[in-house]
Amino acid sequence: MTIASRTHLVLIPSFNTGPILADTVRAARAAWNPVWVVVDGSTDGFDRALEAMAAADPGLRLLRLPRNGGKGAALLHGMEAALAAGFTHALAMDADGQHPANEIPAMMAASAAAPRALVLGVPVFGPEAPAIRVRGRRVSNFWANLETLWAGIGDSLFGFRVYPLAPLVAEMRRTRWMRRYDFDAEAAVRLSWRGLPMINRPVPVRYLAREEGGVTHFRYGRDNLLLTGMHLRLLSGFLLRLPLLAMRRLARSRPAAMTDS
Repeated sequence: MTIASRTHLVLIPSFNTGPILADTVRAARAAWNPVWVVVDGSTDGFDRALEAMAAADPGLRLLRLPRNGGKGAALLHGMEAALAAGFTHALAMDADGQHPANEIPAMMAASAAAPRALVLGVPVFGPEAPAIRVRGRRVSNFWANLETLWAGIGDSLFGFRVYPLAPLVAEMRRTRWMRRYDFDAEAAVRLSWRGLPMINRPVPVRYLAREEGGVTHFRYGRDNLLLTGMHLRLLSGFLLRLPLLAMRRLARSRPAAMTDS
């Protein structure tokens, strides 16, 4: 049986994920303790199976929001509750079965070894991954790296990450943004601006077909407009921070330059 961590938990936001939600939660619980699920105003009824699971499993906690507020809003709700309970870090994991639960221990170990760092999963796509999604994320990755002067964000959109809770919650409380699909990219950029180190770990990702229970709430036009607006906002913040970011980049490159000489 997995020993319960007092510092690191798995946090799974879910909105109308369907029957695969229970499978995702079981896999996460087999890999880690504790696991919290934030039901973000779901109406499909599949979250009810988690009530019986949570009643019989002290390592599983279910949080509910009355209305759908978006991924970032659900994670913020869970992270604030985690901070109040004494946790310091949370691994965010999608409920739709794309993220591999067997990678949770390695991600948590990387975080425990470097607690100030943001541990980023970098997706390794299979042949089933939609080409439009694989190519499209390159645009967001370019802008996120520009906005941080290439501080080490391996992938700006992949949501399988271990976050230090205190700095992320502080950033989210300062803004009304970062509540929906813009959460993943903006969280990485803003934590980089705070000076948090980035640790990148390759992680296989699986896109499930509809007949396998796959579900997506991604809307190409709507969500790309949201990302575009987010990067326009971040660019203004980038320009204000440019001198500081440039000094940090110079400091990162200086040891390498000395070694080469």
